[in-house]
Amino acid sequence: MMRALEPAIYDTLFRLIAERLPSPPVHPKGGCRHRVPDEICFKGLFWRFVTGAAWETIEVQMDRVVSDTTLRARRDEWVRAGVFEQLMDHALVEYDRLVGLDSDHVVIDGSAQLAPGGGSHTGKYPGSKGRLGFKWSCGVDTAGIGLGFVLDTGGRNDYRLLQPTLDAVLANTPSGRIGTLHLDRGYGYPSLPDRLNGYPIDNVAVVPRNQRGQGRVLLTGFGPRWVVERTHAWLTNFRQLKINWDRTTEHRHAAICLGFTIIVIYKLADHLTTNGLPLESIR
Repeated sequence: MMRALEPAIYDTLFRLIAERLPSPPVHPKGGCRHRVPDEICFKGLFWRFVTGAAWETIEVQMDRVVSDTTLRARRDEWVRAGVFEQLMDHALVEYDRLVGLDSDHVVIDGSAQLAPGGGSHTGKYPGSKGRLGFKWSCGVDTAGIGLGFVLDTGGRNDYRLLQPTLDAVLANTPSGRIGTLHLDRGYGYPSLPDRLNGYPIDNVAVVPRNQRGQGRVLLTGFGPRWVVERTHAWLTNFRQLKINWDRTTEHRHAAICLGFTIIVIYKLADHLTTNGLPLESIR
């Protein structure tokens, strides 16, 4: 979380997002009050994303140069324009250009988080102690880079989200194929081959589920699947995703796109620094 606050990371992120911000709406009567600059609004939204603080707290932290109402309105404006989805798509393109996305091994898994404010696509899930939550199901490459994700209620079974997640992953896979798909035991149903029929996947590595009368089966280690668990941990370092107070799927979707984009910038910054290249190489 703290690395996201580094000037180099933040400046690169804002440079990429500024190119995709929509033009200010035209007032129907030809005039309006002074519009708060996009850079100030993005800073407020970024602080909320990283810290999970309340809107009113962000307003105070920014010395009231922008109101919480304006921050919400600007966020909604950018979400409607698809800014955050475009940002994530562009970040993946840049990562593939500078480093290379690796779809030889792809791992898919879901992660449920609290959503105390409720709203669309939230529900109770095991371990939530009766509280509401939401779930993302994502696929990552061997470096933990998110290739695609879908959202649903906290109690949704990961197996039911497998096909939509695969569709999202393959849409961002340059080769259009997956070498080996790694899944945990939650996906190890006998019907799995039928669900994967027709997908461009060479191999599937999955732990079978326990069968009735089989007795106790020892758990296996994470193996290559640990990379997706690490990505979940990276995402939940952003407090807005750990305990999410947004009430719409669109807002949560935009927040996860922003989280995946920041992770890509982390990886690119390390790669460029190691090779003695400036962050401006990220176009």
